[in-house]
Amino acid sequence: MLKTYSTNKKAKLDYEILDTYNAGIKLLGHEVKSVKKGSVNLQGSFVVIRGGEAYITNITIPAYQERNLTPNYDPERTRKLLLNKKEIVELENRLQTKGLTLVPLRLYNMRGLVKVEIGLMRGKKKYDKREALKKKESDRRIRKRLKR
Repeated sequence: MLKTYSTNKKAKLDYEILDTYNAGIKLLGHEVKSVKKGSVNLQGSFVVIRGGEAYITNITIPAYQERNLTPNYDPERTRKLLLNKKEIVELENRLQTKGLTLVPLRLYNMRGLVKVEIGLMRGKKKYDKREALKKKESDRRIRKRLKR
């Protein structure tokens, strides 16, 4: 059973999802506890590929226990993603296309390990966002009427 710790709801509104990938994330022990507690923020975070390795930036994982913390802990530090070389090369090639970016969609648990689902995304225009909101609202109304 997959337990979701955090999702990036804003990403689905701002971007069009082209493809998704699953990756491990390199965390410290107290960061894992904090993630499992559910106090992680994915909003505004993105993935960069440097030197043949993938890194996630701007993800906020606060301290699990403030008192038992190393003095130089940064909750927004860049963390390494664990992907196959083949996947990294494929992502690097696809990112050469203008307008594409990698955004984390959710943090979840798979067999006791914390994983990140990242999406290859293309930014939506303002009118696309409005259209998506209208569709969502109409679906909600239809579901409400069918419930009666």
